Amino acid sequence: MNMLVLDTIHGADIIGREFAARGHRVDMVDVYRNQSAVDVPAALLRSYDLVIAPVHLDPDHPLLRSQPAPVISHHEAVRLLLGKSVPQPMVEITGARGKTTTAFALAHTMKGPGILHTSAGTFQYPDRQLLWKKSIKPASVLAAAKKAREIEGWLIAEESLGVSGAGSLAIITSDEDYSCAAGKKSALGEKLRSAKESRNVLLAPALQKATAAMVPLEDIARCMGTQCQVDTGKMKGEFRNPLLSLDAYRIPLMLAGAAACLLCIDPSPLSTFPPVEGRLSVQHSGSVLVIDNSNSGTNVATTIEAAHYARALSQENDLTLVIGQEPGDGAVCEGFSDDQILDAISVVRPSYVIIVGNSLINKQDTRIPDPATLTFSPTRAAAQASACALTSHGSIVLAVKTWR
Repeated sequence: MNMLVLDTIHGADIIGREFAARGHRVDMVDVYRNQSAVDVPAALLRSYDLVIAPVHLDPDHPLLRSQPAPVISHHEAVRLLLGKSVPQPMVEITGARGKTTTAFALAHTMKGPGILHTSAGTFQYPDRQLLWKKSIKPASVLAAAKKAREIEGWLIAEESLGVSGAGSLAIITSDEDYSCAAGKKSALGEKLRSAKESRNVLLAPALQKATAAMVPLEDIARCMGTQCQVDTGKMKGEFRNPLLSLDAYRIPLMLAGAAACLLCIDPSPLSTFPPVEGRLSVQHSGSVLVIDNSNSGTNVATTIEAAHYARALSQENDLTLVIGQEPGDGAVCEGFSDDQILDAISVVRPSYVIIVGNSLINKQDTRIPDPATLTFSPTRAAAQASACALTSHGSIVLAVKTWR
């Protein structure tokens, strides 16, 4: 079969090599920089039996408009490549928010050897040894699945913009949406569409089931304060964790507990689940409390929650806010706009603000409480160092959208 695989920046090279190794003739095209061996003009002159394109590619790209061949997504290609060689169990996790926390929480309940593949890194359990750090593009699942098969273990894989459908269970962690594919597609719509191929799907609150295999979280789990109870009809379980009182952890922990029960695994280990780095994790810089909430899902709501949490723990109103987007962090899909940053600042009303990244924010914007307290920094690390030097009491909140 002659195949055209698009977007080498986001995994076409990995997918293409896998199909080539199975005897197919494959052209892999860099659709953005046009630096591949077969470029866009050359591919336009050829005919193919199958086109494989990421869901975020503009559907009006010339290579998609001109080819009469069927088009499948990178997620669907991964399912084809995995075939029957799927780790047991394999759980795929996607969503605009809460993916990494849900993945780490579910891994906390698992027994025996396994692989956890997340934006924070790929880890081998039970020792939680870091194997590598790769993006959560669909193609990255192939290496994680291979490693899981080698150790005869389970696989939990975080994926961007959908799932392959090859796993035992898929989880969609959020009902939040944003535009992708040059603004022509709904990211949430793509995630839901891909999940229709899954045998079992667990849905975050407010998501409507579209197939019989989909289970809304609220149908099988409930949270009362710091206690979560799950009843799938076939298995019951419960756990207590103070993190359930935080919005950023409540749904991910409930999803993890529900997923465990759907897999016939006891969710009670979640009682000892700790905060994940960059997800409201607590540090100290001398006597100053530091709440680290810099991750790929950072937005206005999570920034406000982190500030409330910091003030509650420190018992002081003084707060230094480090906010923005890490420059050149192409792994973050939906971004953190200047307007959103300003909205967060206006609600939090920090004592000092350090903005990270290529911001065009005007210090005179009315949403800034005191222009004299606002400075700019090129990176998250530099901004954190500046915040620690600047802040003598109270707390620091790190709310930088970045790949973690």
